[in-house]
Amino acid sequence: MLSGEGLHPSAKGRRVRFSGAQRTVVDGPFTGARELIAGFWIWRVGSMDEAVEWVKRMPHPMQDDAEVELRQVFDPEDFGPQLTPELKANAEKLQVIIDSWRG
Repeated sequence: MLSGEGLHPSAKGRRVRFSGAQRTVVDGPFTGARELIAGFWIWRVGSMDEAVEWVKRMPHPMQDDAEVELRQVFDPEDFGPQLTPELKANAEKLQVIIDSWRG
């Protein structure tokens, strides 16, 4: 397992819609059970805008029109005071294990 983090709600996400050579950015939230995420990539970027720029440069993912949704992964700091020192230490240990699996 390379990643097990939760995703922020789609209200904080963006989608990049592909139609031919055109790229259109749509802000969340997103609704509809048919619009499920089928897979994901995890990138470390400085901002949502930087992530959008990366997606705009990627190859078109399908033969027909397609969308790529961008969502932020939770960081331990997102949990505020509920993240006790013990929980933070456990998260750091888990991250070391995950990093070792990645090589």
